[in-house]
Amino acid sequence: MLSLGAAGAQAQTQVQTQVQTEAHAPLRGSAGRIGFVATERLYAESTLAKAADIRIAAQFSLRDRDNRETLARLKKLSEKFDGDAASLDAPERTRRAREVMELDKEVQRQDQAYRDDLQERKSYERSRIAERAYALIVQIAEQEKIDVVFRDALWSRPGIDITDQILRQLDR
Repeated sequence: MLSLGAAGAQAQTQVQTQVQTEAHAPLRGSAGRIGFVATERLYAESTLAKAADIRIAAQFSLRDRDNRETLARLKKLSEKFDGDAASLDAPERTRRAREVMELDKEVQRQDQAYRDDLQERKSYERSRIAERAYALIVQIAEQEKIDVVFRDALWSRPGIDITDQILRQLDR
């Protein structure tokens, strides 16, 4: 019985070794070329991204200025209230405290709306760049017979990075 168990264990070990070897072996009959794209570079370095940043800055500059003016008004009102609070009667102190709190809420609401709208606009522009980049990635991968393209990499040989090619095509 022991010899049968040992034979079974040996057979199982041989099968596991064969499966591991086959799992790490390249596909027969194909070179298996790979490539990768550093997507953050596309969003930072492409002419499309830079133009989008300029458009967004222009679109949001007025709102940003208005938000800063409202914040300055709040700071001034708050400082005036803090300086005058000791000499005010209770109803006036309550009224002015409420005025400061309401303006503070307005500043927070404006700031949150601004950040949300800005993030939405940036996401929209990034998605436009991503759509164009995807089409170019497919085109270049087919031209160069690349089997798989990864997004970003911790490390790679310089020859498999196709980011520069994508950037050149995006900038046309």
